[in-house]
Amino acid sequence: MGYLLDYLDIHRESVVVDTHCDTLKCLLEQFTSHKDSMWEDRSGSSLSERTSLGHIDFPRLKDGGVDCQIFAISSERSRTPAYPLRTALEMIVRFNKECRQNSDSVTQVKNYREILEANEQGKIAAMLSIEGADVIEGKVELLQIFYDLGVRIVGLVHSLRNQLADGVTDRRTEGGLSQLGIQALEELEKLGMILDISHINDKGFWDVIEQTNKPIIASHSNSRKVCDHPRNMTDEMIEALAETGGVMGMNFAPNFIHPDIATLGGLVDHIDYIVDLVGPDHIGLGSDFDGIPYTPIGLEDVTKMPAITEELVKREYSEEDIQKILGENHLRVFKQVIG
Repeated sequence: MGYLLDYLDIHRESVVVDTHCDTLKCLLEQFTSHKDSMWEDRSGSSLSERTSLGHIDFPRLKDGGVDCQIFAISSERSRTPAYPLRTALEMIVRFNKECRQNSDSVTQVKNYREILEANEQGKIAAMLSIEGADVIEGKVELLQIFYDLGVRIVGLVHSLRNQLADGVTDRRTEGGLSQLGIQALEELEKLGMILDISHINDKGFWDVIEQTNKPIIASHSNSRKVCDHPRNMTDEMIEALAETGGVMGMNFAPNFIHPDIATLGGLVDHIDYIVDLVGPDHIGLGSDFDGIPYTPIGLEDVTKMPAITEELVKREYSEEDIQKILGENHLRVFKQVIG
């Protein structure tokens, strides 16, 4: 029983960071009303309510010991999304409403210092990211507006090609960053926003590596060697990301973990492999909760997050390395890039 107490203590004492969830989409009817939508309709509920719907709400985040949750905003997943800027702004409005209504337990954060302050106050730190820069509608200068609204992490592209880059499902042409994509990258570095390369195709990734001067993240991607999926990263990509000082967040999507049966242990197999490849300083968590249609066995919702710590303890990771994986690695990047 000794290690059981130890893993709970380690989890409780760590700053746990999850760099990707799609929960805001579940709260907007335009995403959940489609017949083929993967998002459960929670448009009539609040994140303050503990429910059995989806994977995340504020009470369950607290139970899971998550100290900093990144909430993604995006447009519809289509080649020509309708009103992407308006949709993104509606998501931010809903995010702000949820934070206001739960201000005793949640606070929006925009930098490293505010994350630590929220943690000291016993509050969940909530940060915004962009998943697919369709939302700027081809206007790089609009990144300033999103920065002013609190967005600190930006993925240039979702699964489908946009004006900035090709996504992983549009990889036939092997197109990389467009000229507009390069301009966007330059603007992100100037503003002090973190670039997220999850969803970009391989050519675009290497274009980013040639252009970037700061650490980058893959907010929700795993190892392609362990599980051969185009959304996962090759060894060479993982090594290049590590050389920037960056971090990749382990994605809980079952088909990114194992082609047959995905489990908590299978997810930690990815961690083991990446640690062997580049060491423990470049791995974090990026659950993709509320953006995946089903979950691995043992990670059914955010309340199961301590099970990752338990598995790492079983595999004899040091407390220092566990704390790095749970959040310290991402906090290092946040401190360096967004201040």
